Amino acid sequence: MQVLLSMSAFALAASISPGPVNIVALSSGANHGFAASLSHVSGATIGFTLLLLLTGLGLNELLAGWPAASRLLQWGGIGFLLYLAWKLASDNGELSHSQQRPSFHHGAIMQWLNPKAWLAALAGMGAYASDGDSSLIWQFAAIYFVICYLSIACWAYAGARLQHLLRHPARMRLFNRMLALLLAGSTLYLL
Repeated sequence: MQVLLSMSAFALAASISPGPVNIVALSSGANHGFAASLSHVSGATIGFTLLLLLTGLGLNELLAGWPAASRLLQWGGIGFLLYLAWKLASDNGELSHSQQRPSFHHGAIMQWLNPKAWLAALAGMGAYASDGDSSLIWQFAAIYFVICYLSIACWAYAGARLQHLLRHPARMRLFNRMLALLLAGSTLYLL
């Protein structure tokens, strides 16, 4: 029971803390509302859970044998996240024409290109299932799935609650630019 509580605490700390996926969920909630953002939330949760499972089942060992692939993944992720930051920064703030709503696919891919997600998956599986115990891997993934979904959804909900403050395009532009700076900063920090 104690290990499950520890897994839950780790999952909550890693999932609820600010990072690229949560910043995009906040922006999506503010720009498109909570219900419209749930596709991104679902994709990001499933994408991360798959990454976590595959890490526990040996993906990390496979990548360790191919350092060039790991480097390519890291730099591709940084490029993708900086591109998202640029898209946020260049948004005009008009809600009717604002950025495209992040999709399920976008959320899932974003996790695989997110350095924070890789760190969480590697650290989590290293701490809780380093011996390769498949029952612990699956338990951790199930716990993480629920906590990750609720955490990202909280960010989307917070963004949706801010919509009434951001109805004016100048405020939305400022909000999006602040989020772009946070996204770029969090991406560079994870290097």
